[in-house]
Order: sequence, then structure tokens, then C-alpha cells
Amino acid sequence: MSTYKSDIDNAATLIGSQGSAWNAINPEYAARMKAQNKFKTGLDIARYTAKIMRADMERYDNDPSQYTQSLGCWHGFIGQQKMISIKKHFNSTDRRYLYLSGWMVAALRSEFGPLPDQSMHEKTSVAGLIEELYTFLRQADARELGGLFRALDAAREAGDSAKEAEIQSQIDNHQTHIVPIVADIDAGFGNEEATYLLAKRMIEAGACCIQIENQVSDEKQCGHQDGKVTVPHEDFLAKIRAVRYAFLELGVDDGVIVARTDSLGAGLTKQIAITEEPGDLGDQYNNFLDGEYIDSADDIANGDLVIKANGKLLKPKRLRSNLFQFRKGTGEDRVVLDCITSLQNGADLLWIETEKPHVGQIAAMVNRIREVVPNAKLVYNNSPSFNWTLNFRQQVFDAWSEAGKDVSAFDRANLMSEEYDATELAQEADAKIRTFQADAAREAGIFHHLITLPTYHTAALSTDNLAKEYFGDQGMLGYVKNVQRQEIRQGIACVRHQNMAGSDMGDDHKEYFSGDAALKAAGKDNTMNQFG
Repeated sequence: MSTYKSDIDNAATLIGSQGSAWNAINPEYAARMKAQNKFKTGLDIARYTAKIMRADMERYDNDPSQYTQSLGCWHGFIGQQKMISIKKHFNSTDRRYLYLSGWMVAALRSEFGPLPDQSMHEKTSVAGLIEELYTFLRQADARELGGLFRALDAAREAGDSAKEAEIQSQIDNHQTHIVPIVADIDAGFGNEEATYLLAKRMIEAGACCIQIENQVSDEKQCGHQDGKVTVPHEDFLAKIRAVRYAFLELGVDDGVIVARTDSLGAGLTKQIAITEEPGDLGDQYNNFLDGEYIDSADDIANGDLVIKANGKLLKPKRLRSNLFQFRKGTGEDRVVLDCITSLQNGADLLWIETEKPHVGQIAAMVNRIREVVPNAKLVYNNSPSFNWTLNFRQQVFDAWSEAGKDVSAFDRANLMSEEYDATELAQEADAKIRTFQADAAREAGIFHHLITLPTYHTAALSTDNLAKEYFGDQGMLGYVKNVQRQEIRQGIACVRHQNMAGSDMGDDHKEYFSGDAALKAAGKDNTMNQFG
């Protein structure tokens, strides 16, 4: 028996057990409402999606072509439309996730208004956005199933048993819009207790995967800005443990932790690490410090700090900001140590923030990490902060130069120029951009590719195009031709915006509750009927 029919039978039995008091309750309507609400709480979602993500990680280990992807979404509606589009185009949400960007929360969701990505926004807004995203995805489930239930009723009314069976199968095999979310907790918004408390809120809202970075919480900067300050490993590991405890407390035993290192672009530290003996983790961290070795107390000025490192006395270079500086050229070594340490202490995935999208650079670091942790794999930021066109054209230019190919027709510094768009160099660069995710998954251990804030840019671009035409000489045609006409022709669900907002579901419920007395909105005079 199908799940749907089983639920109808169970509801009928329950209703019958109540005597005449529940006679007006229709068991099929009750089963429909239950089917439209598969996930009762955020924890139900977190437990369900954690299992999906763990299975995907195992699948990737066996076949690197099976990498996963996501786009950052700053509003529940954006996430909903993304997943509706994915189901429409690919008939499956398989290996396609959501990403929650701390940058976009700061820029778009703070009550202070737009803020830089420096953890100044209300930390509860992160959990709030997770809850909002899943609210919209659950509504997408309910809307889609509502359409199937109406189609089922129509098939029954028409006496079309074959169509009825087909729709019944679609109901029983319905794939939810609910997918894993990789959620950015920044540097933890405070100490390890603050990190634990926020992680709990995020998990309760539905997050199965939390990404945390090794920057100093109160000095946090965007990964693509200057002035980043890292913390000693033990400080970072305490926060990883705090997140794990939050998962375990809430019964999400297979929750996923992404340990992000910003060390490649971070030249500063706020603290000198505690070390007990030469070669321990604290000592390794301190050995990256810039400074000068001294021979005697005569070399120590008032207020200087001196530590023992490499068997000698080191006077670390301390800046006026009271921060300490790392030696130039140590970034990759620090990244590798960060990643190995994180994986050996409870993290599941890595995030290496780089300054450019270069498969070779990423692979070089991952290969070193895999010498110690063979199944190490990454979440990677396909960042809009990279100039992808210029970066890849320069990569092709450099490869051609190294191979002895004539590049005299190109100005390397000016390769972004439109004059190069039709050239073989530009076409080869575009081909490399197109296959970047598959290449990096295969060669550089990247399990999950995401774009942190693409929908920030798409919203700006589409709004600019509409404003230019609507307020210009195109008037209403600027909207009709380039928005509504395209929505209709491409089958964009929200062209029927009343339906998307829930009016049809509301009508269904009114009929369930009030029967023939229901005042419904979807009658013949509803203008949404113009869209079929």
C-alpha cells in the first residue's frame, strides 16, 4: 500500500475512534496536510540532511566526478526559487545544496542596515535566515503536492484511472525541496561558549553543516579583504569541539563541520600560542612568527616580548596594533598545518580561502594534507571576489608563454578587455572556467563547490536592467518583454505569484475547514488564470 493511502486509512481509523465528534474531518484531507508537512521541526531537517550530506561525501570519495554544488541565498524566496528551478531543469535535487553566506547576512539582513563582513551583524540573524530558508522550501513542497492533489481530484472526477494511478505514484515518490545547507558561523561570534550557543540555534533551525573559520572573532574580516588575524590552533579547536557538542546534544550525531583556514591571506596573529615542549602544536604555530633572534638581555628594549623558539630566543615583531606578524612566505605551510590539525581534531571538511581560482595551487596544498589525512576534501568558494575572466586569461597566457607560444598580440595586464573576447586565448580561458569545478573536484580534492553571493549580484543586475528600461523609453515594455514574457515562456513558477504565495493552498484549506461555504480566491475572476 502507498504511504498516502496508508495515511488515509490511519486517519480514518483515528477519526472513527472519536465517535461522532470528528465526523466532519475528512481522512484524505488530513493525510494530504500531513504529506504537505514532511518535516515538523528544524531538527528533523538537520537529521535528514546530515544523512544526505554524509552519503554524498562517501560517494565523492569513491568517484570525484560526484562533487556537490550550491549557491548562496540571502532570502527564503531566493532559496525556494533556486530549488524549484533545479527540480524543473534536472528532475532531481541530487548533490545540490544551499549556502548561507555570512557576508550576505551582514550586507542584506542586519537591522543596522548594510554592514561589512566583519561579524558586526546580529548573530541571531544567521539562525533566522536558516529557519526562513527552510520555511520557504517546506512551502514549496506543500505547493507542489497541493497541485498534485488537485490533479488527482480532477482525474477521479474525469474517471481517468490511468491518470489517477500516475498522479498517485508522483505523490508517493515526491522528492522534497529540502536539501543540506552549508551555514557560515563566521569565527564563532565570541568565545567557545558563544560559538556553542549560536551553533545550537543554527542546528535547531535546520543546519546540518556549519562552517567556522580560524580568524579572531572580534577582528574578523572578509576572506578577500586585508588585515586578517588568525588564532592559535588550540583556540580554534575549542570552537570545533563546541560545535560538535551542539550537534551531539541535539541528536544530530552525523552533523558536518567545515574548518575554514584564512591563513593563506592572513599575515597576523593576536596571540602567541601556549607551548609545553619543542615541536608541539603551539611551538609549530610560534615558529612561523616574524622577528629577530637575540643573544642576550641587552637586545631587549622596554616592553619587548621574548619567547624561546627553535632552541633560541626570539623577539617577535609586534606592530603598533599589538598584533604579531608572521614571516612572509609561510602562508601555505600554515594552511597545511591548520587543515591537518582540524581534521585530526573533529572537523569533517576543509575550506581553504585562496586569492585566486587556480587548480594547481589548491591541489598542491591538498596533496600535502592528504599525505597525512588521505581522504581530506574541501568545500571551495568559487568567489565573486575573483575576476574570473582576467584570472583564467592570464593563466592561459602564462601557459602559452611557458610553452613557447607567441603571445605578443596580448597585453597580460589588460586581458579583461573586450577586444580579446573573440580570440583563441579567451575561448580557451572560458573553456577552463566551464570545467573548473569538475577539474578541481578531480585534481584538487574539492567535494563541494559554492558561490558565496551570486544572488546578491543577480538581484543587482536584473534590477539595473529593469530600471534602465522601465524608467526609460521602453516604459511598460521593459517589464513585459524582459520579465513577464520570459517568465511565461521559460515556465518560471512565480509568474503565477498568487499561487506561489500560497493562495491555492489557502483555498484548499478553506474547503477542508468550511466545505461548500468556503470563500475561495481561485475562482474564474482570478487574474492568475491568464497564465494557465
